[in-house]
Amino acid sequence: MKLIGLYCFMVLLMLMVICHASRLDHWNHFSVKSIKSKDGDVIDCVIISQQPAFDHPLLKDHTVQMKPSYHPEGVKKLSNIESKSEDDKKPITQLWQLTGRCPKGTIPIRRGKKEDGFTATSMIRNFINKPKSNPNKFAAGMELISQVKSYQSVAGYVGRDKYHGAKAIMNVWQPQLQQPNEYSSSQLWILGGSFGSNLNTIQAGWHVNPELYGDDRTRFFIHWTKDNFNSTGCYNLHCSGFVQINNEITLGGALFPLSNFNGSQSEIILLMWKDPIQDAWWLQFGNTILGYWPASLFTNLANYASMIEWGALVLNKQPAGLQTTTQMGSGHFPEEGFRGASYMRNLQVLDCSMKLRPLNNPRTISQKPNCYDITLGRNADWGDFIFYGGPGRNPNCH
Repeated sequence: MKLIGLYCFMVLLMLMVICHASRLDHWNHFSVKSIKSKDGDVIDCVIISQQPAFDHPLLKDHTVQMKPSYHPEGVKKLSNIESKSEDDKKPITQLWQLTGRCPKGTIPIRRGKKEDGFTATSMIRNFINKPKSNPNKFAAGMELISQVKSYQSVAGYVGRDKYHGAKAIMNVWQPQLQQPNEYSSSQLWILGGSFGSNLNTIQAGWHVNPELYGDDRTRFFIHWTKDNFNSTGCYNLHCSGFVQINNEITLGGALFPLSNFNGSQSEIILLMWKDPIQDAWWLQFGNTILGYWPASLFTNLANYASMIEWGALVLNKQPAGLQTTTQMGSGHFPEEGFRGASYMRNLQVLDCSMKLRPLNNPRTISQKPNCYDITLGRNADWGDFIFYGGPGRNPNCH
C-alpha cells in the first residue's frame, strides 16, 4: 500500500509540473512582445487580462482595478533618493529595462527557465524537505515567520493592534551564499492570524535565491499565503493570486545597481496598504503602483493585519553540520552602520485613520545574534529604522 501511495504521489507531482509548463506556454501565447535582458532573463509582455492571477477560482469573474480608490495620507511623492548624503544614494531599476519596455495594457513576466526551481526533481525535494511549523520556538510576545531550525532571522516588529499597511525604505545588496540550496532575503511582512495553520501573510522585498531562479542575482520578490505556506501561496506570479497592473516592474526581476561597502547605497521603497473600498491589499514599488492581492484570497488579512515585521531571513542548510557562512544583508553586523550594514529606514504603519504613523513601541528579535543581529533606532531624518545583518559562521558563531 505504501508503494502504491508513493507511486500516486509521484504521478501527482509530475502532473503538477506538466500543468505548470502548460501555464508557461499559456502566458507565452498571450505575450505581445519578448525582451532579452543582459542578465539572460527573457521578459514576456503579457496581456493584463491573461495573467496568472485569473486562474484562481475566486478570481474567475474578477474585474481588474487599474488604480486604488485612495492613497494613504502622509505619503509624499516617493523618491529613491532621500536625505543623508544624497550623493551616496543611487536610484534603482531592473536590468531588463535597459533593453526594452513592455507596452501599455501588458505586464512583464519573467519567463521560466530549466534552471529555475520548477523541475519535478526540485518539486519532490522541496516537498519532502518542507519544514513543519513549530510555534513554540520563540519567546513570549513574538512569533516570527521562521519557526524551524533551518531558518535564521532577525526582525523589528510591532503587534497587538489593527494595521492597514506599512512602508519601508531599504538598501539592497548581494549577499554571498555558501551553497546554492540556501538563500538570503530582506523583506517587509504583513501578517494576520496566529503562527499555526491559519497564518496569513503578504511579503515584499529582495532576495538571492538560486533554487528559485537558477542564479545568484539579487531580485525583487513578493510572496503570500493564507495557511502558513501549507497549501496556498507562492513567490511572484508562480501561482494565481496577485493581480499586476503595471508594465514597468517584473516580479522576480534582477535589481540594479546594488549597494557598495563604504560606497554608494542603492535603495528600494516599498509601501503596502489595504483599500477598504476595493477590498484589496495594494503594493507600491517606489512611485510605481504594481498591483494588488484581492482580500478574498485571505481569512485573517481580509480586513486588517495584526502584526508588521521588517527584517531578514537566511535558509541555513548547516553544511557539514556547521552553521552556514551565507550572509544576511551586506554580510556585516549592524554596528558598522551606514555604508557598512544593511538598513531599513522611515519605517511606518498605516493605522485605522488611514494615515502613515511612526512605530509605537517597536521591538526586535534575533535568533542567533552572534551570527546575524539587528539594532533599532529613531531620529528626525530616518524616523524609525533598523540596521541588521551578519556573516553567519564566525569565531563567535558556530
